[in-house]
Amino acid sequence: MFGIYQIKLKSIIFCNFKYNYYQPQYPSIMKKILVPIDFSKTSEYASIIASKIAKKTDATVYLIHLIELPKGVIDMGVSSKFSIPESMLYLRKVKEKILIFKKEFFSENTNVNYFIKLNSPFEGIQKYADKINADLIIMGSKGHSELDEIIIGSNTEKIVRNSTKPVIIVKKDPESFKLKKIVFASNFEEDNKEIFSKFVNFANIFSSKVYLLKINTPANFQGNAKAKQEIKDFISDYNLPKSKIKIYNDVSVEKGILNFSEEIEADLIALATHGRSGLAHFFTGSVTKKLSKNSLRPMMTIKI
Repeated sequence: MFGIYQIKLKSIIFCNFKYNYYQPQYPSIMKKILVPIDFSKTSEYASIIASKIAKKTDATVYLIHLIELPKGVIDMGVSSKFSIPESMLYLRKVKEKILIFKKEFFSENTNVNYFIKLNSPFEGIQKYADKINADLIIMGSKGHSELDEIIIGSNTEKIVRNSTKPVIIVKKDPESFKLKKIVFASNFEEDNKEIFSKFVNFANIFSSKVYLLKINTPANFQGNAKAKQEIKDFISDYNLPKSKIKIYNDVSVEKGILNFSEEIEADLIALATHGRSGLAHFFTGSVTKKLSKNSLRPMMTIKI
């Protein structure tokens, strides 16, 4: 920790997707992964996933450490209270920590760049994701309690709600992260097709088995045969060689997604998002908010 300038950033950014044969408007390979780091355990977890994805796709990783200055501090930390030498010493120590962090979590064969920027987490992450044209955002997050959500989760939730880049949220050590099993939970309506194309490209990079999941609840129940046919129609235009349709009954959408993912030991939960309703689009804003708070599995969100 380096004094008052140390930011409690709990978010990390990574992203990109291959072109789908049916959707040639997307990039052919994953090229850039942006990773905001604050040297916390969750930022380490996100970096581990970033490293694994970069190795698989030969992507470049961009580490960013954001420094949110106290009110009244300008330029490089200069104010009536803080001196230029003090500020420069702090920045030098941050750089040293980033270089150690880079060496610990990324191999020599991975191309890793880094930034140290004066900005708030929310604005800085979006700004530099756009600046480098990042393909994916992977964010470390706690969110185990209401207090954590207020202090830490707010930045994560804001990024997920507003980011035009796909986002992966990480909460625990992803040592066994292999992307063999991915759950794509949706209502499989027409406006989800654009983001589903991006998701398919991502899944095919890793040859993942995809579970196409629709949750039945007592208040919103649909027969299995009809639900399965709707999903088959939805995916008919996509190249998804390893997939399985699942209709799952539970008391709520979020419990259904969590319980099913737990049963199959999924490596990742993928959701469509909508900016107006926070994290979740396909049901309600509260669904994905609850999922991001309660699920310890990595979660990917792709904004419609």
